[in-house]
Order: sequence, then structure tokens, then C-alpha cells
Amino acid sequence: MEGAGSAKPPLTRAMVRRIVFSSSIGNALEWFDFLVYGYFAPVIAKQFFPVHDEWLSTLLAIGTFGISFLMRPLGAIVLGMYGDRQGRKAALTLAIALMMTGTLAMAVMPPYATIGLAAPLLVLLARLVQGFAVGGEFGSATAFMVEHSSTRRGYYASWQFASQGAAAILAAAFGSLLALWLPPAALASWGWRVPFFFGLVLGPVGYYIRSHLDETPEFLANREAMSAQRAVAGTNEPAGRRGLDLLLAVGIVAQSTVGVYILQLYMPLYAVKQLHMAAATSFGVVVLNGGLQFALSPVMGALSDRIGRLRIMLTTSILLAALTYPMFALLKAHPTLGWLLVLQGAAGIFKAAYSGPMPALMSEIFPVRMRSAGLSIAYSLGVTLLGGFAPTIAELLIHWTGDTLAPAYYVSLAAVVSGISLSIVGWRMRKPLLAH
Repeated sequence: MEGAGSAKPPLTRAMVRRIVFSSSIGNALEWFDFLVYGYFAPVIAKQFFPVHDEWLSTLLAIGTFGISFLMRPLGAIVLGMYGDRQGRKAALTLAIALMMTGTLAMAVMPPYATIGLAAPLLVLLARLVQGFAVGGEFGSATAFMVEHSSTRRGYYASWQFASQGAAAILAAAFGSLLALWLPPAALASWGWRVPFFFGLVLGPVGYYIRSHLDETPEFLANREAMSAQRAVAGTNEPAGRRGLDLLLAVGIVAQSTVGVYILQLYMPLYAVKQLHMAAATSFGVVVLNGGLQFALSPVMGALSDRIGRLRIMLTTSILLAALTYPMFALLKAHPTLGWLLVLQGAAGIFKAAYSGPMPALMSEIFPVRMRSAGLSIAYSLGVTLLGGFAPTIAELLIHWTGDTLAPAYYVSLAAVVSGISLSIVGWRMRKPLLAH
């Protein structure tokens, strides 16, 4: 492995906490912002996309949510390459500054009734800036975590998704409490903006900490080597291999991203519109999903350091593919809080078991010199192609087919795609060993 010979001083607990917090706070801010937007999509639709057809208004709002993901691959390329050339710290600091810009715009944006057509256009612009920023966040943050340890990569990198669980808890708590405490008129007028202002409190903290980080030892040890290899990259490594690595990494992301966007982000809207459950209840149940993800992702990441990542993740893919449809069918037959708790609890466990080890496994696919870009591009492509438009696809499938179980098919298909990708990665990792 590149840079393996460089000596690394042992990490103290304080250093570990700083590494984990600084790397995961941007991911938490990203997910808090996106989850809040998704949870309040019906309200945002009326504020910025007022049309006579309520379904079309909601579709425009969540469609704008999805369109922002088109900027992720561009952000992944630009910020990922920036992180590989200038360092993980530089990319992380720039990414969180851009994220704060998008969040601020949403918090203070005047509605359609005040500024007319400029309102939806500015909302779209804010989402595009946000999408560009988060495109490079995952790769740079994951690289920063794993490059501080060769033996605890699974545990360190798992905090990427543990932070998503914490963001889900906060976002769902805001959604539930605001829906309970505020009258509909106040919620539609200004209440939905409160979570975005809260997100702005987290941003400056993350920016300050990131701007005072030390660069990773592995990146520093490989700086000159990366520059030399970059100059001859076309001659010392087949381009097809890197393309296949990227494709497999996108396939690995499929289950994680579709699972979170359907089973976590979309479920409150699904429960209200398709199951006719109370909004406060549907928001509150997501806290269970996020809580399990927050608590179990580090456990699964640490376990993957001991028994292997592929074993845990492939088992999860098989179980999710087999059990998603029955869980949705039971929830449709019994649209109660109890069954919604069962589905969200199972989804939280599956998410933690799969996504906890995932960043470390993906980081091991790419070499140090292109790790930030490789991770960012693969993750952004996976999220953009399969996750960003998942709520839109689910709404369209239900609308066109009349089948309220359509989201289950999409989740199961993603699990199958990831299972195949994991199997190929496992075979490729064993192949060099079998050749000796």
C-alpha cells in the first residue's frame, strides 16, 4: 500500500474525537439540510411552487430536490481532485463553506408571493450550490478518516453514516415538534425555516474546526509520489481498471442511498399521503431509524475491522432484498404506528449494518493518490443516479401504476445491484491471493 512505510504517531483519544467530529460534521449538516427539505416538501411546495394541482406542486418541490443532485458529480470531480492535489483539509474547508451558503439561502428566501418567479429559481440555485458542495464532501471526509489508521478504518469511517443518523434524529425531531406545536398557518409562513437556521449554527463550528486541522500523514507521505504518478498515470495503470473500480463502487452505493432516501427521507411523506397517518407520528418514527443508524454504524464499522466488511454487507443485501416487500405489504395491510415502527427499526438496522463498513471498503478500492476523487465521484454518481430522484421515482411509480407498494420494488432492486457488486469486489480481492 502506498505510504505504508511512513511512520505514524499513535493517536490519542482526543485526536480521534477531533478527527471523527471534524470529518463527520459536514456530512451531518448536509443530511440535516436535505432531510429537512424533504420532510417539509409539501410546505415548501406551496411557498415556492404554487400550482393548482397539489400533486404537481409537491412533485416540483421534490423534483427540485432531485435536480440538485445533478451537481454532485461535478462537485465530486472538482472538489475530489482538489482534495487529492491540495489536501483533504483544503477540500473539507471549502465544501462546508459552500454548504453554509446554500443553507443560508434557503433560510432567508422570500416566497413566491413576494418575489414571484425569482423564488423557485433561487431555490433551485441554492440546491445546486448545495449539491456541488456535498459532491466532494464524502470522498474528502472519508479519505481524511481512513488515512489516520490502517487497522481501524471501518470504525473511523463508519461515523460518516452515524452522523447521518444523528442528522435524521434532529431533522425528524424538528419536523415532529413543529408540526405538533405550530398551527398550520405559522408552520407554512415561517416555522419550516427554523430548522434551516439551526443548521446555520452547526456550519461555522465545523468550518472553524476544519480550518485548524492537520493534514493526514498518509497524504503528506504520498504527496510527491502522487505528483509523479499523476504525470504517468496513463502508462503505469490500465484506465479500464479504474473505470471498473468506479462502476463497482457506484453499485456498492446503490443499496445505501436508495435505502436512506426511500426508507428514511421519503417515509414521512409516504405515511401521510399513502397511509393517511398523522404527520407528527410519521416524523417521530424516523427518529427510531436514525437512532439505530447512529448507535449501530460505529459498532458495525468496528466489527468489519475484525471479521471483514464484505461478509457483513453482503448478508445485509440478501436480507434487505428478501424482506423489503413483505414489510411494506404488512404496513399497507396494517397502517398503524406499531408496524411503522417495525419497518423503521428494521430499516435502521439494515442501514447501519451495510453503511457502517461501506466507506472503508470503498476507500480500499482506490489508491491514495486518487482516493478523494474516486470516493467522491463514485458516491456522487450513486446518489445522483439512484438516490437523489428516489422520492420522485416512488411518487411517479405510485401515480402511474396505482400500486402503493412500488417503493419496495425499488429498494429490493438496489439491494440486488449492491449484492452483485459486492460479490465481484470480493472475487477481485481474492483473485491475487489465489494466484500465488
